[in-house]
Amino acid sequence: MKIALIGYGKMGKAIESIATEKGHEIVLKIDLHNAGDLTADNLSAADVAIEFTGPHSAFDNVMKCLSFGVPVVCGSTGWLEKWEEVKNYCQSRNGTLVYASNYSVGVNLFFEVNSYLARLMSSHPEYQVSLSEIHHTQKKDAPSGTAITLAEQVMEHIRTKKTWVNHISDNAEELEITSERIDPAPGTHEVRYTSAVDDIEIKHTAHNRTGFAGGAVLAAEFAIGKKGIYGMKQVLGL
Repeated sequence: MKIALIGYGKMGKAIESIATEKGHEIVLKIDLHNAGDLTADNLSAADVAIEFTGPHSAFDNVMKCLSFGVPVVCGSTGWLEKWEEVKNYCQSRNGTLVYASNYSVGVNLFFEVNSYLARLMSSHPEYQVSLSEIHHTQKKDAPSGTAITLAEQVMEHIRTKKTWVNHISDNAEELEITSERIDPAPGTHEVRYTSAVDDIEIKHTAHNRTGFAGGAVLAAEFAIGKKGIYGMKQVLGL
């Protein structure tokens, strides 16, 4: 498999390491210094693109890949206000897009646990639910895309929560997410249910970027030969 890496920071380098270990070839590397090289001619050498940049560039990068007919795996967060536009464009081009707020296999299993627990807790209003997340100081968006996914799963089952907020809240209709940025933390997410008699907590802590990078390579392998829009549930068969 020939891969174009769009975003060649720490995550891009981790993806490169795992991909080459698995026998794949990196045919294009794009970062801040050569963004102009993201062209149809350069991408034509790739079977798939893996995009890990930031909220201000991800949308344009994904749209370029789709316009050039290259399957794209996107892990950037903080840009989903434009999701419907990307979704519609992908469908109109009969393109291929895999998107996840988090590509870690462990985190995606954690998503399943979170959704199941929220469903169980929906009939126990005596418990108050809140979320917290910790990332490194280079993380550009807050809350993290993973935290937002967790919050949306909770709200799907606990209907008293109407919206999430990124601060401490006394409003019963708001789901509180607190964010911290501490180096060198690669990512910790916690969901807590608190009552007068006890607490229930589930927590995922990443030790390094290997899990995220490995999942992104799995997603790229999955995308080959497919058309449509997918997430990690489909990649992992969950």
